Parts: sequence; C-alpha cells; structure tokens
Amino acid sequence: MTSFNRSTSRRLKKLTQIPSVWEGDRRPLSSPSQHSDSEAKGECILWVDYSQGIVRGMDVVASDIGPEAIVRTLMRAMEHPHSPAKPARPQRIVVKDREIQFYLRGVLQDLDIAIDYAPELPLIDELFRGFADILDSQTPDLPPQYAQILREKAFAIWQAAPWEFLEEQQILSIEINKWDVGTLYASIMGMLGMEYGILFYRSEESLKRFRAAVLRDEESKERLEEAFLKQDCLFLTFESADETDEDEDDMDDLADLPLSDIDPTFGNIHPLEGLRSVLYDEEALVIYVAIESLSRFLRDHRRQLHSEPFPTLSRRYRISPPQSEESTKSVSVTVSTMPELAAELEEMAGFGVEDDEIDNLGGTFRSLQDDLIPEDSFLSLGVVSWEMLEYLRKGVNYHKAGEIKQVGDGLPVILIQTSRPKAKTVIERIEAAGSLKAICFNPGADPFDGDRYDLGLLQTENGELFLFGEFLDEDPIHVEARKKWNQRCKNTKGYCGLIIAKGLTGASRGNPQLRDMMALFEARSLSPKDLGIGTLQLMPQLKFE
Repeated sequence: MTSFNRSTSRRLKKLTQIPSVWEGDRRPLSSPSQHSDSEAKGECILWVDYSQGIVRGMDVVASDIGPEAIVRTLMRAMEHPHSPAKPARPQRIVVKDREIQFYLRGVLQDLDIAIDYAPELPLIDELFRGFADILDSQTPDLPPQYAQILREKAFAIWQAAPWEFLEEQQILSIEINKWDVGTLYASIMGMLGMEYGILFYRSEESLKRFRAAVLRDEESKERLEEAFLKQDCLFLTFESADETDEDEDDMDDLADLPLSDIDPTFGNIHPLEGLRSVLYDEEALVIYVAIESLSRFLRDHRRQLHSEPFPTLSRRYRISPPQSEESTKSVSVTVSTMPELAAELEEMAGFGVEDDEIDNLGGTFRSLQDDLIPEDSFLSLGVVSWEMLEYLRKGVNYHKAGEIKQVGDGLPVILIQTSRPKAKTVIERIEAAGSLKAICFNPGADPFDGDRYDLGLLQTENGELFLFGEFLDEDPIHVEARKKWNQRCKNTKGYCGLIIAKGLTGASRGNPQLRDMMALFEARSLSPKDLGIGTLQLMPQLKFE
C-alpha cells in the first residue's frame, strides 16, 4: 500500500488538530433518474466538516481512478480547504465504504486521526441529493422521446455523405409549412474536409446575410464571430467523439474515422438567442422532418446531384413524425434544388475565376504533354507564408499574375525540385510559352485496371497543358493535401503559384531552402469544370491524352 513519505507526514502533523468529525465519500455524478453511464460522467469526491456544516474539499475524477484520488482530495481539504474553512487536521473521519475505511487507516496511520465507518453520512447524503435535483432539472440536449431517432437519422446522413457531391453554396429548399416553419434552406458543409454538417436556415435572407458578412469580414475574427451568432438556423454538425484537445492541423479528417468515433450535435442559432446546443420539442420535430426528407431526396437523386451544372430537381414526400403529443400523422414536405441561388452565391464569393477571365483561362485544349517536368523531380503541394513570398518575389525569377489579397496562412504553391540544369530548362520552356497561366487538378482514369487519378496540370499562356503529377484518388496523403490546397485557393480567390527549385541531389533534397529556389510563377487555380476537358483516359501508348 502506498503511504506518505516521512516529510509529508511531518508537514501534515504540524497542522492544528481540531475537534471535528469529517465525512468523506466518492459517488457517481449522474442522477439515478437519468440512467446514464456513470463511467462517462465521472465521480465526485467530497470531504465535508460535519461539525461546522461546510465543504472543505471536492474533486471530480474518472471512474477508473484508484483510491489515491480520495486521499489527494483529503490532503487539499486539510492544507488548502475551500473558504471559509482554515487549514486543519480532524480528530475523526467517517466514511460509508469499508474498502475506503481500511485504505485510509493504512495511509493515515501516522496522523493520529480516527477512521470510522457509518452506514449513512447525513451531510454528504443531503449534498448529493441536491446535486441530483440539479441534474434532473437540467434541460437535456435533445427531448428524451426524440433523442434516439434523431441520432439514427443523423448517422444516416453521415453515411450518405452529401458533402462528397454538394458544395456549401448548392442550397436545397425544404418546404415544411408546419410548427411555424415555412421553408428551410439547407447548406451542406464538408466538401473541404474541415467541418461536416448541415445548416438549416429559416430564411433565404439570413443565409445571404451570413455569406456576405463572411466575405466582407473574413480577416476579422471578432466580426466573423458576430456574423456567426446573427444567423437564424437549426443545425446538425458532426464531431469526433474523442474530446481531447489537439492541434487542429494534426487532427484526423472525420471522414477517415469509424462510425463509432463520430458524434452528432444538434442545435439552434438565432440573433437574439445566440448559439445553444439544445433542441426543444417543436425544433426536434422540425429537424427530424427536415433530415428525413433530405435523406430521401439524396437517395432518389444522388446521381443527378453529381452532375454539372447544379440541376433543377424537386420531389414531394410525406413524412410521419415520431410519436408526439400532437395528432399530426404525416407532413407533406417538398425538397428542391436552387440552381439560381447557387449561382448567385458563387458569384458573390467569386468562386473559381473572377469576371470574364474564365473565358480566357480555359482556352482550346490542344494536347497534354508530359515532358516538361523531369521524372526524378521532387514534388509537393504546400503553402508559402506571405512574409516568405515577399522575399521570393525579390530574390528569384518572378512572374506576377495579379494583385493577391493576403488571406489565410499564405499562397498555395506547387513545389518542383530538380537539378539546377533541369530547373533552368523547365523555367525557359514555361517562359517561351508565354509564362504560366493556370494550375489545375483534373480527373483521370485507367480503363485497364480501373484506377482513378487526380492529374496535376500546368497551363501556359499559349494554351498548352503539361502534366506535373499523377496521384491516386485513394491516396490519403494526397487527399489531405488537396483539401488544404482547395481551401487556400478559396482564401486567395483562385491565386496560386509554382516554384521551381534546384538542389535535388544536395543536402536540401526534399526541403529546398530560399537559396535553392530559382523561379516563382504566380497563376490562377482552375477547377475541372473551368478547364472543360472532362476525364482523361490512359491510352494504350501509356500516355494521358
């Protein structure tokens, strides 16, 4: 049995011993009426001075923590008690657990404290009854009668993964006309692999106001928070069930986690209420009907929703709400796509290429060449900080593309490192073609083995396309790099860059320094839709054409 070292015992014995009886116990935090898992909630350790009727020490610990925890709380109750108690040592301690009694007798044997057992602890029993009353009076996150069915519907949405084919601006209207709700406007979050969920706006105006505020105040954290709280919507979001704090950049993509590690959260945002992760009865019914009708719509139109442009679709469903006090047997719900609103939001955000540049960037597709980038080159997708970008612009062969607004952590770049002679050749060929116009990732497929690729393409000013990389669609490293690339290009309104560096065979191989960088070509980021060449097929000559 672990015991105090001698110096600790001497220190505790120096405390004034008062003629008091202290009660101590350790109990689950949950209320019996909640039927919750006490292991998930933890346990509360209490030490109270029964003679004075005050709490001297309290801790909340995990259920699997050993008996040492009750001693640690007791030490604080003696040396650093809660106000108004003063540091002291009791004459007698009473507990209602025989194991705790025997354990404390062994640990405290040098402190001249009597350790007794009693079947009841009046003051602690009263305190825990008060805790239970507080727990019982708390509003649950979801109405108990709807909690299980809502979680099931949330997991159905997770498995349908609408963010794989719907972007945030591709809004779906859900006309309910029940419970004082007319039409909800669903915005799907998750295509960028950052936040997953659905926002159900109560009005089209609220949705537009929020988008406009984000675009206007994207550099001000305070204003973004204010805009966030001024939304008027219900929401369903997904988080990791593991609540440990991690650096955001090191966290796994939720989409890579098993279903058991996913935790759905429901809630409401309103300008006058702010954010609350609690749904009341009518809100629970509304969001149930919205999720169920949306799930059916995604099931019925999944293939069409993959297509470009955003199609015009509409479907009516009859949804039977879960049992409630109301006599409502079913609700007629109409789910529709909103292509015009999607186009308006895209124009508002400046997605893809701005103004009339889109007509000039795509150009005529001549042929795809794969001889620009040397085969043994080191290639990476990354970002150059805004500070480093200024050094690059002054110190290397620099080709400007336009005025780039410094938003986010830096300029997204493709880095190609090769030998000095080969780097000079690459730079000269790009310059001879009129410089770099655009960088694009376009789908590719191998009809022989069924593999699908993400092809990295460079487009020069004279309309030529050059292959710089072939990445398997299922490569998790590339998938994560692409998500970050997409988000960064969105921040910069489509601007990106290509860095050509030397030093492939030197000490800086794979990690070129500023002195190794020979050229920076700024360009625009094109989507496959902007490029307009479709999926490239690997032909028998083993070249993408």
